Amino acid sequence: MRPHADLVRQIPSPARRLWLGLCVILSTFAIFAGYTARKIEWLENVEANVVERNRKSSLQLERLDNDTYLLAISIRDMALGRSAYPLRDWKPVFTRLRNDMENAGQLEGQYAVSASDTSGLRARLHSDLNALSATADHVFALAAEGRSAEARAIVETTLENQRASLTAIVTRLLVMNDQAQAQAARRIDRVYASVRMDILWVTGLLFLLSLGTGLYVFEASRHAFGRMRRLAEQLDTQSMRLRELSWKLIDLQEQTLRQVARDLHDEFGQILTAIGLLLTRAERMDADPELRRELNTAHGVVQETLQKVRDQSQMFRPAVLDDFGLEQTIEWFTRQFSRQAGIPVGFHAEGGETGLSSEEAVHLYRIVQESLNNVARHARASRADVALRAGAEQLSVEIVDDGVGFEAEASVGHALREGLGLIAMRERAEHLKGTLEIQSAPGHGTTVRVCVPLHKAAAAPMEAKVG
Repeated sequence: MRPHADLVRQIPSPARRLWLGLCVILSTFAIFAGYTARKIEWLENVEANVVERNRKSSLQLERLDNDTYLLAISIRDMALGRSAYPLRDWKPVFTRLRNDMENAGQLEGQYAVSASDTSGLRARLHSDLNALSATADHVFALAAEGRSAEARAIVETTLENQRASLTAIVTRLLVMNDQAQAQAARRIDRVYASVRMDILWVTGLLFLLSLGTGLYVFEASRHAFGRMRRLAEQLDTQSMRLRELSWKLIDLQEQTLRQVARDLHDEFGQILTAIGLLLTRAERMDADPELRRELNTAHGVVQETLQKVRDQSQMFRPAVLDDFGLEQTIEWFTRQFSRQAGIPVGFHAEGGETGLSSEEAVHLYRIVQESLNNVARHARASRADVALRAGAEQLSVEIVDDGVGFEAEASVGHALREGLGLIAMRERAEHLKGTLEIQSAPGHGTTVRVCVPLHKAAAAPMEAKVG
């Protein structure tokens, strides 16, 4: 096993480089995701803090521009004195326009994006609004005292100049807001173009990384599978040799059992028979009654031993298999097993003659023998049944018990723990071109089923297979 283990360790594993490639790809994704998130955040900030605020600021500036226009018309009418209303009656109009302009100026200051080139203009705007309010209050105070001519002069000069200054500031701020809006739009376009180009670059990079990783995996897998194929061929060769060896061991076992059975039956049987005859002859001689009782006891022991030797000889290699075939051999064995193990075993046969030679039938007999021995050793069963069914092309033998059962998936490990009995059963079934199936579950007993094709089994004698 060590050469195979060394060969497996020599197979290069692409795991480390695959992890490296995966980390590079994931890092690229992470960096690109962070970069894209920052760009999107910047765009959202531009949209929220520049574009949208500029738009709101421009709306307030347009509101101021409209108020200054209305203010210019009112100042013109007041200065020329062509209005049907006295000068003091223009105070509500001025108050409304002044309040609206102050409100618009405050909102514009809140919405406006702080910049060095506009902060001074906005300060002047608020200063001029305050000055305009103070001048208007002075004009209406003079009008209330009846000094209308002096008030109109102030309206025509000071108030008009302040209004013109407000109009210029508002117009300048509107122009600067439009420029900032256009500049922000250009920056957004540049960012979008940059992000699109970066996406193309990252996509190309990821494609190249994926392609390189895929090519490496392909080459490494091809190399590894080549090594694995050679290892599989070596393992297959080794497996075939082990199967040949295991079958030779099974054949040697059968030859040994056959020889032991013959020796027990012929030599030891004859010796015990001779001893029994000698004891019988000694009993017939005139002798002391006490000696005759001892001889009778010894004769009983010899006869019992002779029966045990014959039974053991039949267990090793039943002569009934050569004389009467598989069916009667299994039936005889189930009776012997029931008597020795104390477990009732039922036997049922269907189909008549099997057509198997004695050398083929012995393997099925050994499967039944091993299965029932497992029942006696491990199953703790109260009953077992053996069924032999011979069809036109297939012979099946089924051994069922009601014992404790076991996990069928662990049958190979179970066989290794219990002396390789199940593995030997599979070897015998496969030698006959058949199959062995084991069905079991804890607490539900065990079923062993072997199926052998008769037309193939009859053409595969053991000696020809073993060589």
